[in-house]
Formats: sequence, structure tokens, C-alpha cells
Amino acid sequence: METLKIKSKIALATLLLVLCVTIVRAQDNTAAQQEAFSSSYTLEKSGDYTKAAEALKKVYDEKSYETNLRLGWLTYMGGSFTEACAYYQKAIALMPYGIEARFGYINPAAALGNWDQVITQYNEILKTDPQNTTANYRLGYIYYGKADYNKAFTYFEKNVNLYPFDYDSLIMYAWTNFKLGKLREAKVLFNKALLNRPKDSSALEGLGLIK
Repeated sequence: METLKIKSKIALATLLLVLCVTIVRAQDNTAAQQEAFSSSYTLEKSGDYTKAAEALKKVYDEKSYETNLRLGWLTYMGGSFTEACAYYQKAIALMPYGIEARFGYINPAAALGNWDQVITQYNEILKTDPQNTTANYRLGYIYYGKADYNKAFTYFEKNVNLYPFDYDSLIMYAWTNFKLGKLREAKVLFNKALLNRPKDSSALEGLGLIK
């Protein structure tokens, strides 16, 4: 019985020792990570994105959302677009319902000309946040550029319903209506855009084309 008690005490002491070591290591890792982030901000301010990324890579943890997100940004700014996409993808996988990493991913994807991936990310953002004006506007703009005016109409209409006096949404909604042959609606919208930006060249051009 006495032997069993001794073994139990030894086992407990060993467990406590392991826990203490684990806590100390976790604290050391946290301190090192905070220092790396601090250093990366300083280096970013000086425009040295490569060294800023290297500072974080020294303490890289693939399970850290924050580190992957930050490395995605720094490698994008440093011109390493493929690498940036990879970091953002890891961040998205770690926090699939978040939208900031998806917005981040869009930048290098667009720089690489991967427009299908860009559209996919905007759609994923809208699944989480259907009223997101940035995603709606940019999707509308992409489809307008593709001359898919019916799809563009849907996204610009949503934004104008949310922000009826927002110039960017108004002017694109006006032009989309014009392209769809909805001239009366386009005229009203061009005139509203002029209330926001008097003498705006785009709105005046649109009104000049409506007979």
C-alpha cells in the first residue's frame, strides 16, 4: 500500500512538472510571437516587406490564423502573389466563416489574373454577409466589365437599396440601367448622382446619351 502511495506521488509530481514546462514554453512562444509581429510592423513601415515576412517566418505556426493572415498580406505587398494566396488559403481553412482572409486572398488572386477565384471568394463572403457592400459592388463591377449587365444589375441594385445616395453605387447602377435599355430609370439615377457630385463628368455623359 505504501509503495502504491509513493508511486502515485511520483506520478503526480511528474505530471505537475510536465504542466509547468508546457506553460513556460507556451509563454515563451507567445512572447516570441508578439516580438515577431512588432518587428514585422516596424519593417513594414519602412517598406521592407520581405524582411517583415521573414521576421514572422522565424516563429511560423501553420495553425496560427493571425500569422497566416499577416504573412498573406506581407508576401502580397512584397510581390509574391502565389505565396500570398497559399497563406491566405491556410487562414481561410482555419477560420472558414471569417471574411477578412477572403478579402485578403482576393488581392493576390486578382494580381495573378485568377478572376474565377476572385468571384468565388466574393460569393463566399456574401454567403456569410449578404449585405456586404464592398463584395456586392466589386462583383457588380466585374460583371459590368464582362458585359453581363443582368448580373451586374442585381449587385448594384442591392447596394443602392442599402445606400441610396452612395455615388459609386449610384453611377454604376445608372450605367447598368442604361446598358439594359432602361433609359427612364438611368436618367433618374444619373441626376441623383449629380446631386452627390455636381457636374460629374460620368453622369453628364450618361444624360447626354439619353435622347
